[in-house]
This record gives sequence, C-alpha cells and structure tokens, in this order.
Amino acid sequence: MDKILPMQSHNFEQLRNSWPDLANLGGFAEKYAIDDPQSAVIKLRCFAELLVGILYNNLSIPCLPNSTFVERLQNDAFCSVIDRSILDKLHVIRKEGNKAAHQGRLIPNCGTILLKEAHLLGSWLFLILQEGTKDQLTPFVAPSSGDTNQIAATAALSDQLSEHEQRLAEVLAELEAVQLAEKIAQQESANLRRQLDEPTVVAFQQRNEDIRGQLELNEAETRRRLIDTELYARGWDIDLVNGNDTESVKFEVNVDGQPTPSGRGYCDYVLYDDNGKPLAVIEAKRTRENAEKGRQQAKLYADALEKQHQQRPVIFYTNGHDIYIWDDAQQVVPRKLYGFYSKDSLQYLIRQRETRQDLNSTTIDTAIAGRMYQIETITRVCEHFAKNHRKALIVQATGTGKTRVAIALTKRLIDAGWAKRVLFLCDRRELRKQAGNAYNEFLHEPIHIVGKSKKEDRATAQIFVATYPGMMSIREEFDPGYFDLIIADESHRSIYNVFGDLFKYYDALQLGLTATPVEMISRSTSQLFGCEYKLPTANYPLEQAVEEKHLVPFKVVSFTTQFLRDGIQGHSLSDEQLAELEDRGLDPNELDFESKNIDKAIYNKDTNRVILRNLMEAGQRLADGQTLGKSIIFARNIRHADVLAELFAEMYPEYGGNFCRVIHSKYERSEELIDDFKATAGNQSEITIAVSVDMLDTGIDVPQVLNLVFAKPIKSKVKFWQMIGRGTRLCENLYGPATDGSDDKSKFLIFDHWGNFDYFELDPDDEQSKQVKSLSQKLFESRLVFAEEALKKADLDAFGKMIALIKQDIDSLDDNSIAIKDNWTLKHKLSQLDLLNQFTPATKDALFNQMAPLMQWRNIVGQTEALKLDLDMVSAQYGALTKSSLIDDVRTTVLAKLSSLSMHLSQVRSKAQSINKLQQDDYWMLATFDDLEQHRLALRGIIHLRDKGYMPIDAPMILDIKENPASYETNARRTNINTVDYEIFRQEVEKTLTPLFDKSPVLQKIRAGKPVTQQELVSLNAMVHTQNPNVDLALLTQFFPDSSAGVDQLLRTIVGLDVTAIDQQFSEFVQQNHVTLSAIQQRFLALLKGEICRKGEMTIADLYEQPFKSLHTDGIDGLFKNEQAQLIAEFVAGFTVQVTKGISQLALRQSQTQ
Repeated sequence: MDKILPMQSHNFEQLRNSWPDLANLGGFAEKYAIDDPQSAVIKLRCFAELLVGILYNNLSIPCLPNSTFVERLQNDAFCSVIDRSILDKLHVIRKEGNKAAHQGRLIPNCGTILLKEAHLLGSWLFLILQEGTKDQLTPFVAPSSGDTNQIAATAALSDQLSEHEQRLAEVLAELEAVQLAEKIAQQESANLRRQLDEPTVVAFQQRNEDIRGQLELNEAETRRRLIDTELYARGWDIDLVNGNDTESVKFEVNVDGQPTPSGRGYCDYVLYDDNGKPLAVIEAKRTRENAEKGRQQAKLYADALEKQHQQRPVIFYTNGHDIYIWDDAQQVVPRKLYGFYSKDSLQYLIRQRETRQDLNSTTIDTAIAGRMYQIETITRVCEHFAKNHRKALIVQATGTGKTRVAIALTKRLIDAGWAKRVLFLCDRRELRKQAGNAYNEFLHEPIHIVGKSKKEDRATAQIFVATYPGMMSIREEFDPGYFDLIIADESHRSIYNVFGDLFKYYDALQLGLTATPVEMISRSTSQLFGCEYKLPTANYPLEQAVEEKHLVPFKVVSFTTQFLRDGIQGHSLSDEQLAELEDRGLDPNELDFESKNIDKAIYNKDTNRVILRNLMEAGQRLADGQTLGKSIIFARNIRHADVLAELFAEMYPEYGGNFCRVIHSKYERSEELIDDFKATAGNQSEITIAVSVDMLDTGIDVPQVLNLVFAKPIKSKVKFWQMIGRGTRLCENLYGPATDGSDDKSKFLIFDHWGNFDYFELDPDDEQSKQVKSLSQKLFESRLVFAEEALKKADLDAFGKMIALIKQDIDSLDDNSIAIKDNWTLKHKLSQLDLLNQFTPATKDALFNQMAPLMQWRNIVGQTEALKLDLDMVSAQYGALTKSSLIDDVRTTVLAKLSSLSMHLSQVRSKAQSINKLQQDDYWMLATFDDLEQHRLALRGIIHLRDKGYMPIDAPMILDIKENPASYETNARRTNINTVDYEIFRQEVEKTLTPLFDKSPVLQKIRAGKPVTQQELVSLNAMVHTQNPNVDLALLTQFFPDSSAGVDQLLRTIVGLDVTAIDQQFSEFVQQNHVTLSAIQQRFLALLKGEICRKGEMTIADLYEQPFKSLHTDGIDGLFKNEQAQLIAEFVAGFTVQVTKGISQLALRQSQTQ
C-alpha cells in the first residue's frame, strides 16, 4: 500500500512516531468529521482495520489468508486476548464504516462520535504496546466547523458536492488499498504460521487490566458504553462524545410521583418521538445486578411519564448485558431482548395500541386458504396468539398447503394490525423462490427476496423471504423489533441448532411449520415453539388428509436384489458372476463390501440397471398407458446419480438427453432444471425422471409425480416423510379432461430398494437428532479432566498451566453470540483466574455441565487441524500424567500426521527439531507435560501443511456384475398407515366392483341400502376374486376393527358415498361462518364430516357419544349456544338420518334442505 499523505490532528499525534499511517488516517477523519462525515467514517474504517493488523503483527496472532475484517475481529485467538470494550468499539466502527461505504447512510454526528471512539482506540494501542505513558496522551478534542483544521464552509453548495464526490471516490479507493495491504499481510502471516506466544499473551492481558483503569473503562463506564453503543447501533441520535441530551435521547430525566422523600426520581434514559412524547424509558441497573431489579422502578417512571405526556412509554430495563422489554399497556409479560428497538419499531409498537383489532374477528381470506382444516389451523394459531402466547407450531402433511396457511395467516395479521413486516424462512434457495412466488401470487404487499431483490427495496418491503444462512448474514442490519412475525418452514432441532440466533434475536411472534408426523417430532422441537410434547398448536396429519381426499395415497413396492440385501462379497458370488470378474481381470477375493457400502464405496452398474428397468416397466404411466409419469429417483450421492443417468442413456437412447437428468445444487442451472421437471407442455427440455441428490428430497412441489424410487437408505425421520411428500399432492386432470374427478391423480407408487419402510417401522432413534460434541467441547473437557487429575496428584505446576489454557478457551468465546449473551454471567464468573485455580466441586460442575457445551460457539475457522493436535497433545499429557497406555494410542495418531508433513516447505522445516524428537519412540516414554506443551505450540500452526495430495485416495470402485434375477425379491407391502392402506384397497375394490354394478343383484341391494345375507356376501366375494385375485372383501373389517358394521355396510361407504359433495358443503358452511366459530367448534364440524364419511350414516344420538363427547361432555349441546345452536342445528339436521338409510340418501336429503 502506498504511503498515506500526512495530515496533522489534535487527537492522533501521539501515534505518529510508531504508526504514521494510523496517525494520518485519524487526521483526515478529524478534518472531514463535520463537513464530510461519510468520508470521515470511511477513513476511520481504514483506521480500525490498520489498527487490527498492527495487533495481529505484534502479538503474532495466526490468521487465514484472505480473511475479512469481521472474521479477524471474531477470530477466537484475537478475542481471547483483546478486551471486550475494545472489540465493541472496533465492531461499531466496522459497521458504521460499511454503511458509509455501501449505503451512504449515517446518523447525526456520526463523524464526531466515531472519532472519539477511534481516539480511545489509539490511546489504548499506544499504552498496550508500551509506546509511551498516560502522561503522553492528549485528551480528546471534538472538531468544529470553525476550527483552523476544518474545511472552510463558505464554498458554494455545488462546489461542496463536487468536492465530496471526488473525496468519497478517493477514500473508497484508499479503503480498498488498506484492505488489499491487510490481505497481503495476512498471507505473509499465514505463510509464517505465527503462533500466540503464551508469556506475551499473559503480559499483554495484565497490561490491559492496568490500562482499563487509566482509560476509565470502569464498571459504570462499561454499562453506559454497552447501552449507549447499542442505542447508537439502532439509529438513535445519541451523543456518544459528551453524553449530552439530544432531542431523541435524554439522560437522567426528572419525574414526579416517586416513592422517595422528595417524591422525585430520575429516569436513566428516555427515548422520545419526533412529537416530543416518550416512546420508551430505560432503567439501567449495575452490571453485576440482576436486571429484574429495575422492573418496578421502570414501571413507576413509565407511570409518571404517562401522566405528564398522556402517552405511556414502552419499558426497558437492563444491566447492560441482559435487556428486557415490557409493553404493559398491551397486557403482555416482559420478554428478554438482544438489543434495543429502533425509533421506527417503537413508533409502530405505540401505534398498535390504537390500531390493533380483535384478531379472531378479522376475516380469513378463504380464497387463499379455504379448506376446513386450513381455516381451523389459522383459527387455532390466532386464538393462541390472542392469549399472548408468542410461539406456535403447525404440523401439516406435505401437500396440504402449509404455505397457503402461512400466507393467509400473514394477511390476517396484517389486516388486523398485528403485523407490519413478516419474515418467511426456508432452508434452500429453491424453496425461497417457491415461497416468494406464492406470496406474490396471493398478496399485494411489497416483497423482498433476501439475496435476490435489490437492496434498496428493503425499506418499503413488508414481506421478507429468505434462507436461514442468507438471513443470518444480515441479521444485525435490522433491529430486534423490525419483524412482527417469523415463519420458519420445516422447523426442527437441526435448523435451530445452527440458526437459532435468528429466533432469539428478533422479538417477533414465531410460527413453525413442519410436515414431520406429530409422533416423530422431538421433544426439543415442541419446546422450541412453546408446545407440549406431541401437542402442537394445530395438526393435520397425512392419515386425515388422505381420508378427506386432500392428498393421494401411495402404494409401496419393496424390491431388492442380492447385492442390495447382502452386499458384494467374493465368497458369495455364483460361478457365472465369478467368471465375469475373472474375464475383466478382477480378483474376487478383494471384494468384501457390506450392503451399506453399495453405491457409496462401490458401484455395481447392473444393480442400478435393475432399478431403472423396474421403474420403466412397473412405474405408473399416463393416460396413454405408455408414457411414464413424472418420477424422482433419490440417489445416495452425486457419483451414484451420475451412474444412474449414464446407464439410463445407454439403456434407453430413444428417449433423448432430457428425459432423465441429475438435479443437484452443485450443478449449473439447477433451478432451471427444476423448472424443466415441473413443466408439462411437452417441450424438448421437459424432464420426466429427475435423479435427485438431496435437492428434490424436501419442499419442491411437482403435483404430477407418480413414481418415487428410494435408491438409497434413509436414516432421518424428518427427511423420510418429506421425501414421501413429493408424491402426495393432488393433481387434477392428470389423465384427461373429465370433470367428475375420474381423470385426477388417485395414487402414486414408491419403489423401496433399501427396506426403508421396514427400518422406520422399528421406530429407531433419528440419527440426525443425536447431539454430537463439537471439537472445541471435546478439547475443553479433556483439559478439564487433565486439570482434575493433576490436582489429585498435587502436580500444581501442570495444573496451573492447564488452568491458563482453560481460561484462554473461555475468553475466546464471542460475546456477540446470542448463546454467550444468554450466559454472560457464567462466562464472566468462570473467566476469573482465582476462581478457576480454586477448582472447587461447584466450579468443576459449572465448567463441565454449563461451560463445556458453550464451546460449540467458538469460532474455529481455519483452526480445525490445530485444535485436533491440541486434543491429541492433552490426551498424551494425560497419559504421561497417569502412566497409562493412552499415550501409545496418541503417539500412533500424531506420528501418522507428522509423517505426512510437507517437509519441503520452509515453515515446516523450521520445526524440524520438534518433528524429529516426536518421531523417536523412546522420547514419548520420558516426555513431560512441558515437553509436550512446547511441541504442541511449535507444531499447531503447521500441522495442516501435510502432503494430502500424495495420500492414497480410496476412489469408489465401479463394477458391472450381473445380478441374478432369481434373487430378486418383490412384494407390495402395507404402509401401516391405516387410511393410506385403506384408500389403496378401496381404489382396488372400486375398480373391481364398478363393472359389476349392473350384473350383481347383491351389489344392487347394497347400494340401495337393503340388508344382505351372509351367503350373498360369500357369493359376491367369489365373483370379485374371479375378477381380481388380489381383492378380498373380508379384509374390509380389518380397516375398521372398532366398528360393529358388517361387510355390506362397509362396502356401502365405497360404492355409495359422494365424499366430494359432502366436503364441499361443509367447507362452504365454515367459510361463511368461520368468524363466529371457535377452533373447537370447527373441530366438531370436521369430526362430524369425518364420521359421516366413514360410517355412511349418522343419528341424533350419535352426536352425544364419542368422538363428539371428547370435545365436550354434553356433546353438541355443550358446544353451541343460543343463535349458534340454531344455526348448527339447521345445518346438522340435513345429515342426521335413520340407521337404515344409506349414504346416497344422505347426500340427497342434504341437497333438498338447502
């Protein structure tokens, strides 16, 4: 980087002798602070980045080449050394510098405020690196437009604008130059593989403690800094320089009516609206006190401010770390926050008190979500929110319109004044696109697709659609109150473990959506959304959806081969298969692959040919009986998908290159390929068979899918049911133009080649739900175990040194992480060296059970290999301490790593002494704690420089051994989901019986509701067997084990029921009356509809029995009163019939009563 031009200043001259570029950057920032704050802030951004580079260089802190400024600030080695208050100031300058450079958006007095922060940073640097004493520091001098160092303000406006544009271009170029210079320095540092010198670090931290007092970073200053900085970050016009009042933020505001001798009190902070009325009052307690102590005092201040201004402020109380909000005017309980609201968010919160309507009386847009279960779901969630619950969970089978429910709920909340902005989260870009399209289709509110829409559109957007990673990257660009509702698609523990900070940071209503069956939802997921275990806010399961004809059922065909069942092992091959191998020059004795390794470590082409041939020959076809329906093959990995696609091209070249395609996110044009798979216009680009590697496993809607091929084993319950959901959607007129439903999609096929349905019938623990300890946690716990053992053996020297490492691990945790904010008192307590050295049972318990799990939040980017070596070495140190064989196991691991080090690199050769000693077997037997620690420090920075390229790579083997057709095992199996199996059976019965309506007198009697004899049923069953050997009418009773109805009555539900007509009548009734119907009343109607459809008849007496009594002990009388009772009585009367009447008469009578 070129030398920065010299610029004198009032505030940075003490830096000039040691760091002239730093002094010059500060000088320019001081010069521009008043008249050109944007340029000043960008200069200060350069100042901060250069200062951090100086610290990295002086302390030999390791860093990755090309790491960004924020990554260096969050580096755990850096965080473990630098004082928290200094880190906060650096982050503030970084954030504001980014806004100035990219958005041009600044708050008032920004230049002067940040200049003061930079002055303190420079003073701290001057003292911490021992360039001088406190006496040599100059006090901060705020710049003013009349200062001789300032730009004259007499130039014409046009000249000023022109000069500003030129200067802005210059400072942006300078920022790029500083960043480039820092990257070069990082690369050099990375090449040198510098390591933190432990004695230097200890001395540095001790000096920092002394400097805190010199620079007045005391407890009160720390609390004030935390609160003021957070308010500033949220856009409040706060004077960080002198602490004076502004129009928006006033300190120590005098109020009357307090329980003090004088009757007066002083509000720590009051935040004001533009009209001079208070928006919020903040009560700040001491950092060491519980913030809850300020709650009542803040309430009394709010009472006084309300009396004075006729507007009750929102209450905040905090100790600088823990922040709570309490809007008691809306009768809600206090909530914990991770930042303060912006002025805009507080204005909206105050305005809601007047504009918010009764949520349950606001109309649901039934054009978006008009099915009964959808309306009931929305009603349940709204009733839940209306009772001041903040979280809700909807369990709804894939294909039943979760997104529509979410959109209709969004609209209801907006219409009722409960929400201004809504955030919809999903886990992939393809689902983001799908959700964005759905919101665009049904709502007129402006939508912003995070990562795709223009950044400048954010300010006016009301609906935000984002992926979890995309939103995490911009989370703090919005204040905690920015969103009023967060909808999380596919909410489960694994999402929350990684992206949980989003849900904690935003103070919004939260709605989780999942298609995972309620019995498979984990206890932790239920707790995340405020539900009791297996009791979500609303539930619409697959069984019910299939029963009510909102999803199609599926038939499962289990199809396995010898190799899929038993693996490929030389000793079990037939003579023909052995001959095949020998012809190709392969040794059968080298084949020993279990079934779990098929299409993973070894690929057999013929096994995959069998899978493809089965799909092409047995898969469901379209109306012409020849064209294969849309199909998804779920492959194990990309290589497996490629093998399948290549084989298909060889086997069926007549279908062309687009009939079967691999779709994976790593492939170019993956989103366009999905669109081609969804297409139905018959274009040449249309895809019929999609070979999916995770990308189509979840979320993608293609209603035309008729075949799913499970060509891989699945261990996740969540993913398993999501994959099944790819086929369950309805698809009208898939087979033709008929309007009576006969040409609609009625079922789909699943070919299960890996016994997945058998596996999940055993109800295994979900592999993805098993919590695995992070590398950082394992290392931390190992160090604790060593310290515990060293203390037992009275080896106080080794104990003390390990305690220092434990403290360093704790200090490296990022205080900006919400998980650490939640546990800041624990971190503060356990980072005290005196407490750690005592190592009492209580301290040990807290370290093992509370602090160790927090280690997963350490930022270890680029340090994985180093931490693995740390773990190896502490294990070796423990083995040496206890004289156990553990040291032998560790030695083997370490020697394997050392033997592959890239010794041609100079930075590796510089550690030759340590490498040589550790490669001597006898050295390990005599190595002490200090010896091993010395080698750990020497090698952890170069241990990743290994000759990985020369290590043997176990490339998957691709064979082509012919499968034995005699070993194929194919059978149609039940899903053991009663309604699904029944619907498949019902379709077979209906298909068989329909041609017999005019031929069978027995069938004619059943359809007419007349009784039939047992002998007549036997003769009918014999006739059915003749037509279809797979249908046994006696099986009907197995689907209704609790029913006393005979086979003839059960048959009547198949051959005489008009389910669609009844469903339509019920839906129309609920759509017209949902505002006056509670969720439980809607549940009654859903039960009534289900019972009529299931039993084929209904009596008045039935309405006072189960299942209706489960809703109220008095049955229908307990659920409906007065006018409602009359309304329901008139509706229900049309469906109550005599026991002898058939379902066909039911539909007729209902139509006559309307």
